[in-house]
Amino acid sequence: MEKPIAYTEHAKVAMSERGLDPEWVEASVRNPQWVEADPDDPEVVRHFRSVPEHGGRYLRVALVETVAEFRILSAFFDRRARPK
Repeated sequence: MEKPIAYTEHAKVAMSERGLDPEWVEASVRNPQWVEADPDDPEVVRHFRSVPEHGGRYLRVALVETVAEFRILSAFFDRRARPK
């Protein structure tokens, strides 16, 4: 069974305002191209994945992973993101 994905209220609003498809976010969470630690919060990780439907731009998803779920904090297209 796959771990469920939960969205904070901020993430829901950000995704709506930015026109982000939940499928893009889920793909980034479950199959990231790369992962980085958040420099400001050791509990937060950033998952990155290119989105072909959006010109190949990289979607950054900030999340906290627990044993029970992935909790999405925010998501946006990161203009500075480059694969490692």
